[in-house]
Amino acid sequence: MHTSTTSTVTLEPWTALQLAQATQGHWHYAKVPEGPIKRILTDSRHAEQGDAFLALKGERFDAHDFIVQVASNGCEVAIVSHPVDVDICQLVVEDTRLALGHLGAYRRAQNPQLKVMALTGSSGKTTTKEMLGSILSRLAPTLITRGNLNNDLGVPMMLLELRPEHQYAVMELGASHQGEIDYTSNLVQPQVAGILNIGTAHLGEFGGRDGICRAKSEIYAHIAKSGTSIVPIVDDFSDVIRGAVQTEKVMSFGQGGDVFASEIQLQAQSASFDLHTPHGVRHINLPFAGAHNVENATAAVAFALSIGIGLDDIVIGLENATGAKGRLNFISDKQHLFIDDTYNANPTSMRAAAEVLAQQTGIKVMVVGDIGELGATAAQQHYMLGRDLVSVNGIHFVVAVGEFAPAMQEGARSTQYGKKLQAFLTQEQALPFLFSLVETHQPQSMSFLFKGSRYTHMETLMADLMEKL
Repeated sequence: MHTSTTSTVTLEPWTALQLAQATQGHWHYAKVPEGPIKRILTDSRHAEQGDAFLALKGERFDAHDFIVQVASNGCEVAIVSHPVDVDICQLVVEDTRLALGHLGAYRRAQNPQLKVMALTGSSGKTTTKEMLGSILSRLAPTLITRGNLNNDLGVPMMLLELRPEHQYAVMELGASHQGEIDYTSNLVQPQVAGILNIGTAHLGEFGGRDGICRAKSEIYAHIAKSGTSIVPIVDDFSDVIRGAVQTEKVMSFGQGGDVFASEIQLQAQSASFDLHTPHGVRHINLPFAGAHNVENATAAVAFALSIGIGLDDIVIGLENATGAKGRLNFISDKQHLFIDDTYNANPTSMRAAAEVLAQQTGIKVMVVGDIGELGATAAQQHYMLGRDLVSVNGIHFVVAVGEFAPAMQEGARSTQYGKKLQAFLTQEQALPFLFSLVETHQPQSMSFLFKGSRYTHMETLMADLMEKL
C-alpha cells in the first residue's frame, strides 16, 4: 500500500511528545527520538533519516514487514501497532490507520485560523476543487487536496501538510464505503461543506443510488454550527440531501438555486455564461468545456461566497482556473486533437465527456475503457453506455476497450448506430484499429477523446497512438 505525501514543500516538524500525544501511543522501551521529525510517511520507499514511517496494515499487506528496510535507509522512527525486532525508535499505537487519522486531526486543531471547505459527490469533485483552488490561492496560501488523496488514508495525509501560513483548505472527500465520509469530515472540521451530485460512481459498494446518497450526506454532520451547507438544486436526491443538513445557513446552486447560470454558450474548449448570485450578476468566460463544468463552476462559487470571498475575486479565479491532469486536457498533435480525460470515469462523467467531444471539429472518435466499482450492475451499465454514446449526435466512432467492451457493443447494436462502435478486449488489439482510422481519413483532422476508470490506464493507449502518428 503506497499512500504517501509527495509534498515538495517543507512540512511542519513534529516532536516526539506531539506524536505520542496525538496518537495516544507510547515509546517502546522508552526509546525516544531526540531531534524533530520532519515527515510522517506511509511509503517505505521514500522513508529516510528524519522521517517517521507509519506502518499500515491491510487485508493483503503489512507494512511492519518493511521496517527493517526503512531502518537500513536511515529512518530512525516508526509508528507501529506492535513492536518489531529492529533497532529503531518505535511509537506503539492501538491501530496505525486510526493513528494516522489522529495525527491529521491534531494538525487541523493546531490551525484554528483555517477556513476549510469540504466537498463530495459522484462526479465533478476534482474540477470543482481546482476551480476553488484557483479562486482562493490568489488571495492567500491554500491547501488543496492533491491527486486522489481523498479517502480515509489520503485525507489525514493532506492534513499533515498544513502550515501556519495556510488561510484556506479545499478538501475533496471520496467514499468507497458507508461511514468513510463521516470519518474524514470529522477530521477536517469544515466551516463549509456539501454534495455536488448523486450519480452512479461506486454503485457496487453502496448497492444503489440511495446508498450513495446516505454515504455522501455524512458530510453535513461535522460542519461548524455557524457554518454553511452547500446543496445541489438540480438533483434527483436534492430533497433527501436537504433533509441531512444540520446548519441554519444553506447555500444552493443550480437552476432555481442561490447561485445559477443563464445565457450559457458552450464552445469547443470553453464556455461562457451569466453568473447569478445573491451579490449580483457577472459574465463569466470559463476555460472549461461542457455544460457539466458550468454546473461545477456554480458549485465552486457557492462554496467561495459561503467562506466570505468577494464576487470580483471569484470571477478572476474562475476565468484563470486550469484543469487537473487527465481532466479534459486538450492536446494538439499535428492536425489532430487529443482530449485526455483519463483521470477516472463513471457513467455520468462518461456521458458528459461525449457531449464535449461532439463539440469538436473533424472526425470525432471516443475511446473508452471499462468503468470499475459498478458491482452487479456493471454489464447493464456498460450496455446502456454503449447505447447512449453511439447515439450522441456528432460522434463518428466509439472504440470500447476492456472486459465490458462486448457489453457496450451489445448496447450499441440495440440502436440504429451499432456500426459506430468497435469492441476490443485489450489496448494492444485496439491500437492498430485506431491507427487505421487515421490512415483511412487522411488528410482530414480528427478529434480523439480518451476516458476510462483509473485502473484502465487509457492514457497509455493515447500516448501509444500519438507516438505512432
